[in-house]
Amino acid sequence: MSCEVAVTGIGMITPAGHDPEETWAGVCDGRGLAGTDPALAGLPVDISCRITGFDPDAVLGRRLARRVDPFIQYALHAARQAVTDAKLDPATWDAGRVGVILGVGSNSLDRYVREFTLIGEGRARRVSPLALPRSVPNMAAAEVALDLGARGPGFTVSSACASGGTALGVAADLIAAGRCDIVLAGGSESGCTPGTATCFQQMHALSRRTGAPAAASRPFDADRDGFVLSEGAAVLVLERPAHALARGAHTRAVLRGHATTGDAHHPVAPHPEGAGAEAAMRAALAHAGLGPGDIDQVNAHGTSTPAGDAAEALALLRLFGRTPPPVTAPKGVLGHSLGAAGAVEAALTVLSLERRQIPPTANLGRQDPGRELDVVTGRPRPAAMSAALSNSFGFGGQNTVLVFTTG
Repeated sequence: MSCEVAVTGIGMITPAGHDPEETWAGVCDGRGLAGTDPALAGLPVDISCRITGFDPDAVLGRRLARRVDPFIQYALHAARQAVTDAKLDPATWDAGRVGVILGVGSNSLDRYVREFTLIGEGRARRVSPLALPRSVPNMAAAEVALDLGARGPGFTVSSACASGGTALGVAADLIAAGRCDIVLAGGSESGCTPGTATCFQQMHALSRRTGAPAAASRPFDADRDGFVLSEGAAVLVLERPAHALARGAHTRAVLRGHATTGDAHHPVAPHPEGAGAEAAMRAALAHAGLGPGDIDQVNAHGTSTPAGDAAEALALLRLFGRTPPPVTAPKGVLGHSLGAAGAVEAALTVLSLERRQIPPTANLGRQDPGRELDVVTGRPRPAAMSAALSNSFGFGGQNTVLVFTTG
């Protein structure tokens, strides 16, 4: 039985822009946005896809902006956009029926480093009293709820790089269960920091193409060598269809099904055959009441890691056969925003269905032999679409798949 939840609003901030329109334009341009990052100077990998030009003091107000860390700032910005896009007025909604579910992967790792360093130096009294409330993962959802007056279920989901997608699935379940009429759902991350970069670099997960950063993130390319750190947030307004209809809201798309599975294979490596990813796609399709032949596009997880992309390609080929639907992988342009990525890519999937265009994947030259997919490259591909998959996979074998259909 499908969940059939209406998507009535979208908000987004990414390295391509501070709203959905700017982000869509940047992704459709099809060029990698990674560059040398001064904040990572001196590290073996000093490139990232960073948000530029965002002034949190101007956007959120100085008092609020200074109280919270960047991943919360991004969540607040995206949530406000989404509510405005959905034409909702928090002053008039039934606050107890409005939830906030956000995904966060690594939150403020460097905040902890700075504060714990003070303790190690014998300066514990210098630790800020805001150190925890400005940085712990649940505060992204909590601050959004506080800002907008949402008094329904509110919490943070953390399933590594699947967090944003998982949050959308949890939100859909809350609506289907009758707990909420509206849920603001998505993900946020600010991972372009020395601590995060160092941890991933030590795992050999990051691309080392520091001399050509714009070409470093190359999903499904045979010469890929790792992902590029990124940051951002996306929030979608999910709504009970009858509630949306009653207030005359425009349904931008329908979240029709979702599923989450676990590989139970390795702490960080995906199952080499993509078994858990395939199971999640099949379960999501079953939840939506659809089959593989109904899918017109796949928004792939496609991080540009050798093992991850290979496993996802195998899973897609087993699910769809030798002629899978067109595939796009936005991380070639945007980099990998960790816990936010699933939400950003879900929002892009909705925009793609609306605009009947599939954005290109940056930096793809040749694919792995025997694992070739129909990956869109070069320029956006016009396509008549009614249904699409959005894949998100993470450390610990976390696999989340969302099924969107046209409104």
